[in-house]
Amino acid sequence: MTDEILVGVAGLSHDHVWHELEQWRKQEGVKLVAAADDEQPLLQRIQNDFGVNTTFSDWREMIDKQRMQFLQIAGGNSESADIVEYAAAKGTHIIVEKPMAATLDQAERMLAAAQSAGTLLLINWPTAWSPTWVEMAKRVQSGEIGEVRYTRYRSAHSGPVAIGCSPEFVRDLTTPSINGAGALMDYCCYGANLAALLLGRPLRVTGIRAYLGSEPAYAASDDNAVITAQFAHALAVCEASWTQPVGYAGSNPVVYGTEGSLAIHHGKLLLQRPGANEAELPVPELVAPWRSGPEAIVHCAATGTAVEGFCSPVTSRNAQEILQAGFDSSNTGTIISLPQEPH
Repeated sequence: MTDEILVGVAGLSHDHVWHELEQWRKQEGVKLVAAADDEQPLLQRIQNDFGVNTTFSDWREMIDKQRMQFLQIAGGNSESADIVEYAAAKGTHIIVEKPMAATLDQAERMLAAAQSAGTLLLINWPTAWSPTWVEMAKRVQSGEIGEVRYTRYRSAHSGPVAIGCSPEFVRDLTTPSINGAGALMDYCCYGANLAALLLGRPLRVTGIRAYLGSEPAYAASDDNAVITAQFAHALAVCEASWTQPVGYAGSNPVVYGTEGSLAIHHGKLLLQRPGANEAELPVPELVAPWRSGPEAIVHCAATGTAVEGFCSPVTSRNAQEILQAGFDSSNTGTIISLPQEPH
Protein backbone atom coordinates (compact mmCIF):
# COMPACT_ATOMS: atom_id res chain seq x y z
CA MET A 1 0.00 0.00 0.00
CA THR A 2 1.01 3.62 -0.49
CA ASP A 3 1.34 5.91 2.50
CA GLU A 4 -2.05 7.40 1.69
CA ILE A 5 -4.93 4.94 1.97
CA LEU A 6 -7.39 5.55 -0.86
CA VAL A 7 -11.00 4.46 -0.43
CA GLY A 8 -13.85 4.41 -2.91
CA VAL A 9 -17.56 3.85 -2.31
CA ALA A 10 -19.81 1.84 -4.62
CA GLY A 11 -23.47 2.37 -3.81
CA LEU A 12 -24.92 4.77 -1.28
CA SER A 13 -28.50 3.54 -0.82
CA HIS A 14 -27.78 1.39 2.25
CA ASP A 15 -28.36 3.72 5.18
CA HIS A 16 -25.48 2.18 7.16
CA VAL A 17 -23.04 3.77 4.73
CA TRP A 18 -23.09 7.20 6.36
CA HIS A 19 -21.93 5.80 9.70
CA GLU A 20 -19.28 3.75 7.93
CA LEU A 21 -17.99 6.81 6.11
CA GLU A 22 -17.55 8.46 9.50
CA GLN A 23 -15.51 5.44 10.58
CA TRP A 24 -13.37 5.70 7.46
CA ARG A 25 -12.79 9.38 8.18
CA LYS A 26 -11.44 8.48 11.64
CA GLN A 27 -8.67 6.30 10.20
CA GLU A 28 -5.26 7.90 10.04
CA GLY A 29 -3.99 8.41 6.51
CA VAL A 30 -7.30 7.52 4.86
CA LYS A 31 -8.73 9.57 2.02
CA LEU A 32 -12.19 9.06 0.57
CA VAL A 33 -11.46 9.65 -3.09
CA ALA A 34 -14.54 8.70 -5.10
CA ALA A 35 -18.12 7.50 -4.99
CA ALA A 36 -20.43 5.86 -7.49
CA ASP A 37 -24.21 5.68 -7.50
CA ASP A 38 -26.90 6.15 -10.13
CA GLU A 39 -28.93 8.47 -7.87
CA GLN A 40 -27.70 12.06 -7.94
CA PRO A 41 -29.11 13.12 -4.53
CA LEU A 42 -26.95 10.47 -2.84
CA LEU A 43 -23.86 11.65 -4.68
CA GLN A 44 -24.69 15.20 -3.67
CA ARG A 45 -24.92 14.13 -0.04
CA ILE A 46 -21.48 12.51 -0.02
CA GLN A 47 -20.09 15.62 -1.67
CA ASN A 48 -21.69 17.91 0.90
CA ASP A 49 -21.06 15.81 4.01
CA PHE A 50 -17.71 14.20 3.22
CA GLY A 51 -16.13 16.37 0.55
CA VAL A 52 -16.01 13.56 -2.01
CA ASN A 53 -16.11 15.52 -5.24
CA THR A 54 -15.09 12.79 -7.69
CA THR A 55 -18.32 10.98 -8.41
CA PHE A 56 -19.59 8.56 -11.02
CA SER A 57 -22.99 7.28 -12.04
CA ASP A 58 -21.51 3.83 -12.77
CA TRP A 59 -19.30 1.87 -10.36
CA ARG A 60 -17.43 0.15 -13.19
CA GLU A 61 -16.23 3.49 -14.50
CA MET A 62 -15.13 4.51 -11.02
CA ILE A 63 -13.17 1.28 -10.47
CA ASP A 64 -11.55 1.60 -13.91
CA LYS A 65 -10.57 5.24 -13.54
CA GLN A 66 -9.90 5.80 -9.84
CA ARG A 67 -6.94 4.28 -8.03
CA MET A 68 -7.94 2.87 -4.61
CA GLN A 69 -6.82 0.19 -2.19
CA PHE A 70 -10.21 -0.26 -0.48
CA LEU A 71 -13.80 -0.22 -1.64
CA GLN A 72 -16.87 0.20 0.54
CA ILE A 73 -19.98 -1.36 -1.02
CA ALA A 74 -23.29 -0.08 0.31
CA GLY A 75 -25.98 -0.50 -2.31
CA GLY A 76 -28.72 -3.08 -2.68
CA ASN A 77 -27.87 -6.65 -1.66
CA SER A 78 -28.23 -7.96 -5.21
CA GLU A 79 -25.57 -5.57 -6.53
CA SER A 80 -22.72 -6.72 -4.32
CA ALA A 81 -21.59 -9.84 -6.19
CA ASP A 82 -21.00 -8.07 -9.50
CA ILE A 83 -19.06 -5.28 -7.77
CA VAL A 84 -16.93 -7.65 -5.69
CA GLU A 85 -15.98 -9.73 -8.72
CA TYR A 86 -15.01 -6.62 -10.68
CA ALA A 87 -13.10 -4.88 -7.89
CA ALA A 88 -11.36 -7.93 -6.42
CA ALA A 89 -9.95 -8.78 -9.86
CA LYS A 90 -8.14 -5.45 -9.69
CA GLY A 91 -6.64 -6.26 -6.28
CA THR A 92 -8.98 -4.12 -4.19
CA HIS A 93 -9.89 -4.99 -0.59
CA ILE A 94 -13.62 -4.75 0.01
CA ILE A 95 -16.14 -4.10 2.77
CA VAL A 96 -19.76 -5.06 2.09
CA GLU A 97 -22.62 -4.03 4.34
CA LYS A 98 -24.60 -6.88 5.87
CA PRO A 99 -26.04 -9.28 4.80
CA MET A 100 -23.47 -10.63 2.37
CA ALA A 101 -25.83 -10.78 -0.62
CA ALA A 102 -29.41 -11.38 -1.74
CA THR A 103 -28.86 -15.08 -2.57
CA LEU A 104 -26.48 -17.89 -1.70
CA ASP A 105 -25.25 -18.06 -5.28
CA GLN A 106 -24.23 -14.40 -5.10
CA ALA A 107 -22.48 -14.91 -1.74
CA GLU A 108 -20.51 -17.83 -3.13
CA ARG A 109 -19.46 -15.77 -6.15
CA MET A 110 -18.17 -13.07 -3.80
CA LEU A 111 -16.23 -15.54 -1.67
CA ALA A 112 -14.71 -17.18 -4.74
CA ALA A 113 -13.72 -13.84 -6.26
CA ALA A 114 -11.89 -12.69 -3.13
CA GLN A 115 -10.18 -16.04 -2.66
CA SER A 116 -9.09 -16.15 -6.30
CA ALA A 117 -7.72 -12.61 -6.22
CA GLY A 118 -6.12 -12.96 -2.78
CA THR A 119 -7.94 -9.86 -1.56
CA LEU A 120 -9.75 -9.22 1.71
CA LEU A 121 -13.53 -9.32 1.92
CA LEU A 122 -15.13 -8.11 5.15
CA ILE A 123 -18.89 -8.35 5.66
CA ASN A 124 -19.77 -5.49 7.97
CA TRP A 125 -22.08 -6.79 10.70
CA PRO A 126 -22.92 -4.09 13.30
CA THR A 127 -22.96 -6.83 15.95
CA ALA A 128 -19.22 -7.30 15.36
CA TRP A 129 -18.62 -3.85 16.87
CA SER A 130 -20.84 -4.37 19.92
CA PRO A 131 -18.67 -5.06 23.00
CA THR A 132 -21.41 -7.18 24.56
CA TRP A 133 -21.88 -9.37 21.48
CA VAL A 134 -18.12 -9.77 21.06
CA GLU A 135 -17.63 -10.78 24.69
CA MET A 136 -20.54 -13.21 24.56
CA ALA A 137 -19.18 -14.92 21.44
CA LYS A 138 -15.67 -15.03 22.90
CA ARG A 139 -16.89 -16.76 26.04
CA VAL A 140 -19.05 -19.22 24.12
CA GLN A 141 -16.16 -20.12 21.82
CA SER A 142 -13.82 -20.57 24.79
CA GLY A 143 -16.15 -23.28 26.12
CA GLU A 144 -17.44 -21.34 29.11
CA ILE A 145 -20.92 -22.86 28.81
CA GLY A 146 -19.83 -26.18 27.35
CA GLU A 147 -21.01 -27.44 24.00
CA VAL A 148 -23.62 -25.19 22.40
CA ARG A 149 -27.09 -26.70 22.16
CA TYR A 150 -29.24 -23.69 21.17
CA THR A 151 -28.90 -20.13 19.89
CA ARG A 152 -31.63 -17.59 19.38
CA TYR A 153 -31.75 -13.98 18.28
CA ARG A 154 -34.78 -11.85 17.47
CA SER A 155 -34.09 -8.72 15.45
CA ALA A 156 -37.07 -6.40 15.32
CA HIS A 157 -38.43 -2.88 15.20
CA SER A 158 -41.56 -1.17 13.94
CA GLY A 159 -40.40 -1.21 10.32
CA PRO A 160 -38.06 0.74 8.04
CA VAL A 161 -40.76 3.24 7.13
CA ALA A 162 -41.75 3.87 10.75
CA ILE A 163 -38.18 4.30 11.99
CA GLY A 164 -37.37 6.80 9.26
CA CYS A 165 -35.11 4.93 6.84
CA SER A 166 -34.35 6.86 3.67
CA PRO A 167 -36.68 6.34 0.69
CA GLU A 168 -33.84 4.70 -1.22
CA PHE A 169 -33.15 2.23 1.59
CA VAL A 170 -36.86 1.46 2.06
CA ARG A 171 -37.09 0.74 -1.67
CA ASP A 172 -34.14 -1.64 -1.53
CA LEU A 173 -35.35 -3.44 1.60
CA THR A 174 -38.88 -3.97 0.30
CA THR A 175 -38.05 -5.01 -3.27
CA PRO A 176 -37.42 -8.78 -3.27
CA SER A 177 -35.30 -8.70 -6.42
CA ILE A 178 -32.93 -6.27 -4.65
CA ASN A 179 -33.05 -7.43 -1.03
CA GLY A 180 -33.67 -11.14 -1.56
CA ALA A 181 -36.75 -11.02 0.69
CA GLY A 182 -38.11 -8.53 3.22
CA ALA A 183 -37.64 -8.77 6.98
CA LEU A 184 -36.39 -12.32 6.55
CA MET A 185 -33.27 -11.13 4.73
CA ASP A 186 -32.88 -7.85 6.58
CA TYR A 187 -33.23 -9.16 10.12
CA CYS A 188 -33.08 -12.97 10.27
CA CYS A 189 -29.55 -12.43 8.96
CA TYR A 190 -28.27 -11.49 12.42
CA GLY A 191 -29.44 -14.72 14.01
CA ALA A 192 -28.10 -16.66 11.04
CA ASN A 193 -24.71 -15.01 11.39
CA LEU A 194 -24.60 -15.78 15.12
CA ALA A 195 -25.49 -19.43 14.46
CA ALA A 196 -22.96 -19.70 11.64
CA LEU A 197 -20.21 -18.27 13.84
CA LEU A 198 -20.88 -20.55 16.81
CA LEU A 199 -22.14 -23.69 15.04
CA GLY A 200 -20.99 -23.65 11.41
CA ARG A 201 -23.24 -25.08 8.71
CA PRO A 202 -26.57 -26.72 9.57
CA LEU A 203 -28.00 -30.02 8.42
CA ARG A 204 -31.59 -28.89 7.89
CA VAL A 205 -33.44 -25.57 7.81
CA THR A 206 -37.07 -24.52 7.95
CA GLY A 207 -38.52 -21.07 7.44
CA ILE A 208 -41.81 -19.21 7.55
CA ARG A 209 -42.43 -15.64 6.50
CA ALA A 210 -45.52 -13.51 6.20
CA TYR A 211 -46.88 -10.04 5.62
CA LEU A 212 -48.74 -9.33 8.86
CA GLY A 213 -48.86 -5.56 9.12
CA SER A 214 -50.62 -2.60 7.56
CA GLU A 215 -47.66 -0.89 5.84
CA PRO A 216 -48.27 -1.33 2.08
CA ALA A 217 -44.58 -0.98 1.26
CA TYR A 218 -43.90 -4.40 2.82
CA ALA A 219 -46.68 -6.33 1.07
CA ALA A 220 -44.51 -7.46 -1.85
CA SER A 221 -42.07 -9.23 0.46
CA ASP A 222 -42.58 -10.03 4.16
CA ASP A 223 -42.54 -8.14 7.44
CA ASN A 224 -42.15 -11.09 9.84
CA ALA A 225 -40.14 -14.29 9.57
CA VAL A 226 -38.72 -17.15 11.61
CA ILE A 227 -35.96 -19.51 10.51
CA THR A 228 -34.95 -22.61 12.46
CA ALA A 229 -31.77 -24.51 11.75
CA GLN A 230 -30.77 -27.99 12.93
CA PHE A 231 -27.09 -28.77 13.49
CA ALA A 232 -25.56 -32.08 14.54
CA HIS A 233 -25.94 -31.31 18.25
CA ALA A 234 -27.75 -27.97 18.37
CA LEU A 235 -30.67 -25.89 17.16
CA ALA A 236 -30.74 -22.23 16.14
CA VAL A 237 -33.66 -19.83 15.85
CA CYS A 238 -33.51 -16.62 13.81
CA GLU A 239 -36.43 -14.23 14.18
CA ALA A 240 -37.28 -11.04 12.31
CA SER A 241 -40.04 -8.46 12.57
CA TRP A 242 -40.87 -5.10 11.08
CA THR A 243 -44.05 -4.82 13.18
CA GLN A 244 -42.67 -4.66 16.74
CA PRO A 245 -43.43 -1.24 18.25
CA VAL A 246 -41.58 -1.83 21.55
CA GLY A 247 -38.21 -3.10 22.72
CA TYR A 248 -37.35 -6.70 23.51
CA ALA A 249 -39.32 -8.35 26.29
CA GLY A 250 -36.56 -10.70 27.42
CA SER A 251 -32.96 -11.77 26.94
CA ASN A 252 -31.83 -11.39 23.36
CA PRO A 253 -29.67 -13.02 22.05
CA VAL A 254 -29.33 -16.15 24.16
CA VAL A 255 -27.02 -19.15 23.86
CA TYR A 256 -27.60 -22.33 25.88
CA GLY A 257 -24.84 -24.89 26.35
CA THR A 258 -24.31 -28.14 28.18
CA GLU A 259 -22.89 -26.26 31.19
CA GLY A 260 -24.94 -23.08 31.34
CA SER A 261 -26.15 -20.13 29.30
CA LEU A 262 -25.00 -16.72 28.16
CA ALA A 263 -27.48 -14.02 27.29
CA ILE A 264 -27.68 -10.31 26.69
CA HIS A 265 -30.47 -8.73 28.70
CA HIS A 266 -31.07 -5.02 28.17
CA GLY A 267 -27.40 -4.40 27.54
CA LYS A 268 -26.05 -6.64 30.30
CA LEU A 269 -24.19 -9.91 29.68
CA LEU A 270 -25.58 -12.59 31.98
CA LEU A 271 -24.15 -16.01 32.82
CA GLN A 272 -26.15 -18.89 34.28
CA ARG A 273 -24.60 -22.08 35.62
CA PRO A 274 -26.29 -25.04 37.31
CA GLY A 275 -26.56 -24.52 41.06
CA ALA A 276 -25.33 -20.92 40.99
CA ASN A 277 -26.96 -17.52 40.97
CA GLU A 278 -27.20 -15.69 37.68
CA ALA A 279 -24.16 -13.41 37.32
CA GLU A 280 -23.60 -10.24 35.35
CA LEU A 281 -20.25 -10.42 33.57
CA PRO A 282 -17.87 -7.54 32.89
CA VAL A 283 -17.74 -6.41 29.29
CA PRO A 284 -14.47 -4.80 28.23
CA GLU A 285 -14.48 -2.01 25.69
CA LEU A 286 -13.32 -2.84 22.20
CA VAL A 287 -9.74 -1.87 21.45
CA ALA A 288 -7.90 -1.00 18.26
CA PRO A 289 -7.81 -2.34 15.64
CA TRP A 290 -11.13 -4.12 16.23
CA ARG A 291 -13.57 -1.27 16.75
CA SER A 292 -15.03 -0.87 13.27
CA GLY A 293 -15.01 -2.43 9.83
CA PRO A 294 -12.72 0.21 8.30
CA GLU A 295 -10.23 -0.02 11.16
CA ALA A 296 -10.21 -3.82 11.03
CA ILE A 297 -9.76 -4.22 7.27
CA VAL A 298 -6.98 -1.63 7.12
CA HIS A 299 -5.17 -3.53 9.88
CA CYS A 300 -5.73 -6.89 8.22
CA ALA A 301 -4.39 -5.60 4.91
CA ALA A 302 -1.32 -4.08 6.55
CA THR A 303 -0.47 -7.18 8.59
CA GLY A 304 -1.61 -9.98 6.31
CA THR A 305 -4.24 -11.02 8.86
CA ALA A 306 -7.38 -12.84 7.77
CA VAL A 307 -10.83 -11.41 8.45
CA GLU A 308 -12.33 -13.57 11.18
CA GLY A 309 -15.31 -13.67 13.54
CA PHE A 310 -18.70 -12.27 12.65
CA CYS A 311 -17.28 -10.47 9.60
CA SER A 312 -15.50 -13.46 8.06
CA PRO A 313 -16.66 -14.04 4.48
CA VAL A 314 -16.83 -17.78 5.16
CA THR A 315 -19.02 -17.28 8.25
CA SER A 316 -21.13 -14.79 6.30
CA ARG A 317 -21.45 -17.21 3.39
CA ASN A 318 -22.69 -19.85 5.84
CA ALA A 319 -25.18 -17.34 7.25
CA GLN A 320 -26.39 -16.69 3.70
CA GLU A 321 -26.89 -20.43 3.26
CA ILE A 322 -29.20 -20.44 6.29
CA LEU A 323 -31.10 -17.46 4.90
CA GLN A 324 -31.42 -19.02 1.46
CA ALA A 325 -32.66 -22.31 2.87
CA GLY A 326 -35.09 -20.49 5.16
CA PHE A 327 -36.40 -18.50 2.22
CA ASP A 328 -36.76 -21.61 0.06
CA SER A 329 -38.50 -23.46 2.89
CA SER A 330 -40.95 -20.60 3.40
CA ASN A 331 -41.88 -20.75 -0.28
CA THR A 332 -42.24 -24.52 -0.53
CA GLY A 333 -43.47 -25.48 2.94
CA THR A 334 -40.75 -28.12 3.16
CA ILE A 335 -37.71 -28.78 5.31
CA ILE A 336 -34.55 -28.01 3.35
CA SER A 337 -31.71 -30.50 3.80
CA LEU A 338 -28.31 -29.01 3.02
CA PRO A 339 -25.40 -30.72 1.27
CA GLN A 340 -22.56 -31.33 3.68
CA GLU A 341 -19.52 -30.81 1.49
CA PRO A 342 -17.03 -28.56 3.29
CA HIS A 343 -16.98 -24.79 2.81
